[in-house]
Amino acid sequence: MMIITLLIAFFSLIGLMIIHEFGHFIIAKKFGVRVEEFGIGYPPKLFGMQFGETVYSVNLIPLGAFVKIYGEEGGVDDYRSFAGLDIWKRILIVLGGVIAFWVASIIIFSVVFGIGASIPVGDQDVMGVNNTQVVVVGVQAGSPAAEAGLKAGDQIVSLASQSSTTKANKIVDFQNFISANKGKQISLTFSRDGKESTTSLTPRATYPANQGPTGVAVERIANVIQKYPWYLAPWHGLLFTGEVTWQTLAGVYGFFASLVSGHGVPAGAELAGPVGITIFLSRAADYGPGFFLYFIGSLSVLLAIFNLLPIPALDGGKLLFLIIEKIKGKPVSVNWEQGLTIFFFVLLISMSLFITVKFDFPRVAEFWKAGL
Repeated sequence: MMIITLLIAFFSLIGLMIIHEFGHFIIAKKFGVRVEEFGIGYPPKLFGMQFGETVYSVNLIPLGAFVKIYGEEGGVDDYRSFAGLDIWKRILIVLGGVIAFWVASIIIFSVVFGIGASIPVGDQDVMGVNNTQVVVVGVQAGSPAAEAGLKAGDQIVSLASQSSTTKANKIVDFQNFISANKGKQISLTFSRDGKESTTSLTPRATYPANQGPTGVAVERIANVIQKYPWYLAPWHGLLFTGEVTWQTLAGVYGFFASLVSGHGVPAGAELAGPVGITIFLSRAADYGPGFFLYFIGSLSVLLAIFNLLPIPALDGGKLLFLIIEKIKGKPVSVNWEQGLTIFFFVLLISMSLFITVKFDFPRVAEFWKAGL
């Protein structure tokens, strides 16, 4: 099951990258620019087929996708090239990728509002949220919880010992009861697929690091995204995309403001590379399809905003060069643009590798031990 969720998460992330590049691709085609190649993954090439003037390829390194547009790097004076277009058309091609991210978010959130979604809320009381559940999100292999037959997705209803009984309304209710009954056999009532069952287990007085007395990870979730009829879901998906965009912009601003002010990474912020994002997506799947899609939709908005940052090697950097060209009345030097793009590309890859080693690898180890 763990491998399946990892694969679903991985291909969902790759799917977002393909959608992004398709945004560039379709607008370039619309304006009559020659698209030389549309590739899934990065070279070296495994195989490809040519339809019309475009090669569609599958490549060895499965970390995204790319589109090769004729004349995008400049130095080409041809009406079929990117450089030969009016500047507003070039701007639209550059923006095509981030627009595709937002369109994808609207579609994904429309589906979410069509099926409803439960999302983690923690123990804090959220206004308007009443229908909460404490749900198992991970079980350590060989732990008391695993031997008792608990599985990810089970809803914990109540716990009982010889001297007391408690309802599991919050995570702290579960934690306090377990802590007070270490070494004692308890009864745990849980709901799975709408049917309640009761099992017995004995919380450990001593246990491996990061496992806890029972070896179970729990989360409090709530049905906070209401299900709407199919004809209303797209409207709510559009509105919610705007809301998530505003919240993400505020978060990104706060992140960079904290770094610039010298306060470092804001409290609660988690850095993650492609590997870490895949792990987060896999964990999101444990909360059901609604939350999984909610996470992908939110990630799509974040990627749109990230790609708009005025950094060479990102769409925002290319957009910045076009704005400078418009102001100056002539293109930025091809050598300067390519040099800066390569420098920042290497910098971004280096940062991604650092984040992967520093933050993602420990997540992978924890994820694997949990057997999610």
